[in-house]
Amino acid sequence: MLNFLRPQLYIQISPDRVVVKNVRSGASVADVPDIAISVDVKPTVLAVGSQARLAAASQNARVINPFAHPRSMVSDFTCAELVLKTLVRQVHGQSILAIAPAVVIHPLGSPDGGFTQVEFRAFREMGHSVGASEVFVWTGRVLTDAEVALRSFPLAEGQLGE
Repeated sequence: MLNFLRPQLYIQISPDRVVVKNVRSGASVADVPDIAISVDVKPTVLAVGSQARLAAASQNARVINPFAHPRSMVSDFTCAELVLKTLVRQVHGQSILAIAPAVVIHPLGSPDGGFTQVEFRAFREMGHSVGASEVFVWTGRVLTDAEVALRSFPLAEGQLGE
């Protein structure tokens, strides 16, 4: 009903970079998908993105890139969720009155044999965990802001995850 007010987020994910963009406002953030986690009895997140390596160097921590694995796009689901939540919060903000965004997640790259159903589901669940009301997982060419805003996916040039 209020779709014209609903933020539309476009999230591009690769092992080297995650880009989160609000296609309606133009606000965006791009960072490395690293996360620094303390090596304690109860691990805590110390930093995300380019700050993760700095935090790990100054404290007893390990740095994880949850999107870097030779056989799968997602190597650590929980850390991947935390990275996305942090970056989405930087673009979308955090308020109890904020309208839940619609999210298009675009894993970049093309693994041998394509993405598996498990990977599509992992990306969809990550989208819901960042507070999205609707999640679309797109593979194919990079989408324009207009295509994301209108949910006009060029199916001749890619596919929506099942």
